[in-house]
Amino acid sequence: MKMKLFPGQKEEYIKRHAEIWPELRSLLKDAGVEDYSIFLDEESNVLFAVLTITNERAMEELPSSPIMKKWWSYMKDIMDTNADHSPVSIPLEEVFFMK
Repeated sequence: MKMKLFPGQKEEYIKRHAEIWPELRSLLKDAGVEDYSIFLDEESNVLFAVLTITNERAMEELPSSPIMKKWWSYMKDIMDTNADHSPVSIPLEEVFFMK
């Protein structure tokens, strides 16, 4: 998926993720997130996120979690968000994979 960071917010975004809340980390792990990487294209401020999940159903329940909603509210001042403060995220189609 891709998301959009507001200009000048790179360092703050990195800082907040370096200090990710333990309860959010646990929530993601419990939802089956095996690994999660976020990359930044500094020219466009586009964030590109890749995650591996083992439980799609649990992932679908994440948006209703109070911890997730709290994180979204915490991040809304530095990135493009929807009315519910969730990040505007655009799913991307995989067009190549090599193992």
